[in-house]
Amino acid sequence: QVQLVESGGGLVQPGGSLRLSCAASGRTLSPYVMGWFRQAPGKERDFVAAINWNGGSTDYAGSVKGRFTISRDNAKNTVYLQMNSLKPEDTAVYSCAARFGSALLPPFRSSDVDYWGKGILVTVSS
Repeated sequence: QVQLVESGGGLVQPGGSLRLSCAASGRTLSPYVMGWFRQAPGKERDFVAAINWNGGSTDYAGSVKGRFTISRDNAKNTVYLQMNSLKPEDTAVYSCAARFGSALLPPFRSSDVDYWGKGILVTVSS
C-alpha cells in the first residue's frame, strides 16, 4: 500500500508560481510512474503531467506545457509539480497519482492509477 500526501497548494495571483509536493509513505516510489491530475469545479478530472521511474521521460497536457514542470526525488520518495505563469483557469484540486511500472507509456489515464492522493486546492485569482 502506498499513501500519497500533497502539499504546497493555496491562493496565488495570476502570473505567479507554486510548487506542489507529493510525499509517499508505505513503499518506495521507484517502481511507479508518477503523475498529477486536476479537477476544476464542475468539470471532469484531467491529466496534467507524468514522469517515469527515474525522471528521464515526462509528459504534459497541452494546456500546461512550457509552464509546468514535473520532477521526482526517489531518495526522498517525493514528486513535485512546479507551476509557473499560473492562470485563473489553472484553478483546481490537484491530485498526485501512482501507476505501477517503470516506463511512462503515454497516455497516463486516471483509470490506470493504482494509488491516489486526497488532493490539494490551487486557486489562481487576483
